[in-house]
Amino acid sequence: MPVARRAPASPGARLVAGRYRLRALLGRGGMGRVWLAEDELLHRPVALKQNISSDPASDRTHPAAGRRLLIEACAAASVSHKGVVTIYDVVTEDGRSWIVMEPLSGCTLAELVTVKGRLSIARVTYIGLRLIDVLMAAHRVGILHGDVKPANVYLCDDGRVVLIDFGIACSMLDEASDRTQILAGSPLYTAPERLRGGNPEPACDMFSLGATLFAAVEGKPPFSGGSLLSTVIAVVEEEPAPCLHAGPLRAVIEGLLTKNPKDRLTGDQARTALVDLQQRLRSGAASEVVEGGVGA
Repeated sequence: MPVARRAPASPGARLVAGRYRLRALLGRGGMGRVWLAEDELLHRPVALKQNISSDPASDRTHPAAGRRLLIEACAAASVSHKGVVTIYDVVTEDGRSWIVMEPLSGCTLAELVTVKGRLSIARVTYIGLRLIDVLMAAHRVGILHGDVKPANVYLCDDGRVVLIDFGIACSMLDEASDRTQILAGSPLYTAPERLRGGNPEPACDMFSLGATLFAAVEGKPPFSGGSLLSTVIAVVEEEPAPCLHAGPLRAVIEGLLTKNPKDRLTGDQARTALVDLQQRLRSGAASEVVEGGVGA
């Protein structure tokens, strides 16, 4: 879910699980809210995520809501990488589950593009490398994120790139997992084989990564939006919009957006290409094709 800038703290802040004092609403999305809170036991700031579908009814009334939150926490906690939010705990308050995690300071890639427009090739290359690293770390432990998109890429003030919201993540070992979750993410960034009902594979996350990098460097998604049906048809059947500003990134993005997953760039292939491009950008070898220079 998107994480917004901090809102003013409200008076009479709620205490969750007898320990976490809610201070401000950081953001809200289709499936949850994230709050900045104070851990009154350890005296440190934390972030708490509450599943909206569990409010006002309890997780006991809607067990799928609590189960989704637990799956998200377990998926994120199983990936040991600085590009994933650290999960501290899962607690229950009045029958509702909350994820307790590290707070992040910065903004999402979606927010940045909305404010600044398309980003430089150098910056998108850097973001792409960080995202490939975290996705490959997740894939190594059998976890697919399933919802890679600009709104789920958090750009921290210290330069860290964090892939957030593992709410529809699934295990590659579970053949029955997530056929009902295909449209739970954003169809504009979902691999065509998933929209056709295919099983989740690492290649699906790679397609979503390509669509995310396209949006970052071009300032818009690679496929036209509209109704759900028209969006699905566009992703499944149509070619992505042309890369007009990607320069030397074009080959990587187009390789990731290949319709056939068997022909799509793998994480290793995309990473090798981006590392090479980053070195060329730093040496100035690609400066003649980088619009706006190589700065972030």
